[in-house]
Amino acid sequence: MAFIESLKELKDVDFADLDIQQIGVWPAALKAILLLTVLLVILALGYFFKVQDVSQQTQIAARQEAELLREYENKAFLAANLDAYRAQMVELDETFGALLQQLPKDTEVPGLLEDITEVAYGSGLSMKSISLQPEKTTEYYVELPIRIDVIGDYHDFGSFVSGVASLPRIVTLHDYTIKETEGALLNMVIEAKTYRYKTEVE
Repeated sequence: MAFIESLKELKDVDFADLDIQQIGVWPAALKAILLLTVLLVILALGYFFKVQDVSQQTQIAARQEAELLREYENKAFLAANLDAYRAQMVELDETFGALLQQLPKDTEVPGLLEDITEVAYGSGLSMKSISLQPEKTTEYYVELPIRIDVIGDYHDFGSFVSGVASLPRIVTLHDYTIKETEGALLNMVIEAKTYRYKTEVE
């Protein structure tokens, strides 16, 4: 009933005659609407100027928390496996040292040439020539190419390749050509490569 009466009062109000300085005599319904409007404006301004800023800061903090949590998990995993990583490092150092020992030093290259020559003769091949080619330097190691020219048959070639592979030094074979000779034998020219570790000076 009071609400209906308030609406009737609002119908009878002439908004052109309202004076803000006489707000005390305004109808109660009009004062309630004005109060509600001011309250809504204050709440809206509070949200845009304060709550929204806090919300953005909360989202940023949540993202930072997620990143820190991932970082913590990674570091916890590394810490939990630290002993295993150290053991792997020791194993890698030992393996690397063993591989370095298989790489000939400059003073050992003539001995390696003799070993390859012995393998060729032991395989039944006739050695036409064996010669060092110019070194090729890469980022971590130096290639020492060796040109080998031998005569024999396919079985001898297979035995030779197997013998070179079993040498105590690291030697790889590349770019071979096999041609017929005047007799029943074949001529094979092949490039062997051995490697040495690149020094700091190089």
